[in-house]
Amino acid sequence: EVKTKEIEYKQGDTTLQGFLAWDDAQKGKRPGVLVIHEWWGHNQHARSQARRLAEAGYVGFALDMYGKGKVATHPKDAQAFVAEATKDPQVEKARFDAALAQLKKAPQVDGGKIAAIGYCFGGAVALDMARSGEALAAVATFHGSLGSKLTAKKGFKPRVLVMTGADDPMIGAEQVEGFRKEMTAAGARFEVISYPGAKHGFTNPDADKMGVPGLAYSATAD
Repeated sequence: EVKTKEIEYKQGDTTLQGFLAWDDAQKGKRPGVLVIHEWWGHNQHARSQARRLAEAGYVGFALDMYGKGKVATHPKDAQAFVAEATKDPQVEKARFDAALAQLKKAPQVDGGKIAAIGYCFGGAVALDMARSGEALAAVATFHGSLGSKLTAKKGFKPRVLVMTGADDPMIGAEQVEGFRKEMTAAGARFEVISYPGAKHGFTNPDADKMGVPGLAYSATAD
């Protein structure tokens, strides 16, 4: 009995859109998972992942890093939205925190068990929030960027699962190797899965329609 709810919330003067999904037949509190969208913005792909999490027994909350209505279908628009959302690290963190507060407010959520998953741009955000010390139990990224200006510190707590495409031209082997070294140095519990033949955006059924070389959906990897 998956139920969903549209949630409008704010960070400063910016109105953001959220999408909450949970299984209403399930009793008691359960872990909450923040879903951070690709560089296209808060679209159907992010909402579908929140619904899938609800079906798996979690509460999923697809958040918004750009602002209500800011959804791109063209790479140039997506690039502009990413640049705007990440130019001030404090704003980026504040937008994540605003969504986290919304998820914790949900009566079905165990506030002590929160994870973040991210796709593409969202994967980079999820990892950076963990690197900056957000109280997350786990982080998972799908075809997300692994490089960062931030470095995980010793004692890094969240468990990390990175899922990447072996043929992803945007996340090369060097980036993966650098990430492994960073996590090992921080003493993190992490795992990297590389899917043979998978390209960038392999979880998004619309990836091939975007007209970007190197982007392709993979039903098997998904």
